[in-house]
Amino acid sequence: MEILRPSLINISGRIYRRNTIKEDQYEEAEEEDSSYVGPPASEQFEEEQEFCDSHAIEQTDKGFRCAIDVPSVLYKYIIGRKGETRRRLESDTKTSINIPKQGVEGQIVITGSQKAAVSSAVTRVELLVESFRRKQPFTHFLSFALNHPQVQDGFLRFKEEVLEQCSQDHGVDGSIFQNPAKLHLTVGTLALLNDLEVTRACDQLQHCEDFIKTITEGKPLPLEVTGIEYMNDDPAMVDVLYAKVHVKDGSDKLQAIVERLVDHFVSSGLMVREWDRVKLHGTVMNTLFRKVASAEATGGRHNMKEREAFDARNILKSFGSYQFGEFDLNAVQISQRYSTDCTGFYTPAGVLNFS
Repeated sequence: MEILRPSLINISGRIYRRNTIKEDQYEEAEEEDSSYVGPPASEQFEEEQEFCDSHAIEQTDKGFRCAIDVPSVLYKYIIGRKGETRRRLESDTKTSINIPKQGVEGQIVITGSQKAAVSSAVTRVELLVESFRRKQPFTHFLSFALNHPQVQDGFLRFKEEVLEQCSQDHGVDGSIFQNPAKLHLTVGTLALLNDLEVTRACDQLQHCEDFIKTITEGKPLPLEVTGIEYMNDDPAMVDVLYAKVHVKDGSDKLQAIVERLVDHFVSSGLMVREWDRVKLHGTVMNTLFRKVASAEATGGRHNMKEREAFDARNILKSFGSYQFGEFDLNAVQISQRYSTDCTGFYTPAGVLNFS
């Protein structure tokens, strides 16, 4: 980490600096309650401001009180192994931290005789929660559906022709093709750990209506799905092959919508920015889809180490400019990972139409 350019973390609109230290080594608990001692990999966070005011601290007859919404799946990281983390936080800040029972959604309540002490405890709990939140797998993703009937038909023709002409190439088989009903563009991923966070994300999506309708002029966006490209730098060892998507009039309206969506969700604290610019792509072949016994047993959740790359050189040569089809894009949705709705697409948690 550069000292003059430390990594930053966004919590409830507040920016904090993250410092890496070499002291206080922590280890993962092996207790049945899956508790943990403290922050991962010796990471500690330094506040940018003395007090945290993102939560209301109330004055009571006995002092001060603050309630924090924390998903129950993250309670164990605040409790720590045998309660060690909570005790340390309480001792350091001279506060009391009340945590609901594991699996019960509720609020963590921090009380103390001094407002500054409660504020300090709130900030430390938030930083601890955020550090482990980033370790959670994503549960939802912001997406555009590409499964228009014309595009699905084009994709099925593409699959048939590729298997006819290139099935002898290393790693190429029918199981690594996308499900045509689930063709989509991923805008960004979200780790929504309880119903409250899903509702919050859906509310934030609705807040994007004004800028989307300004860009699209309140009309569907005519798109064409043409051409294929690969993700890595070696066409002989490819894991992901994707279709390219363009606005028919040649404008950058789709890219503009995507960047504004990411900016909005990142600023709300619901999404972590992965790239300076989102690369629009519709996956058509992915080695994570490859059928193996272990993957089928886990409902399609593959271990990255199981991936077997495929040789895409002949596919790129023969189908580099393949035309999958055209359609009018009229919505963005928050899709639930590992789900299927009645149309065969991902189950939507929230939808925002363009017109």
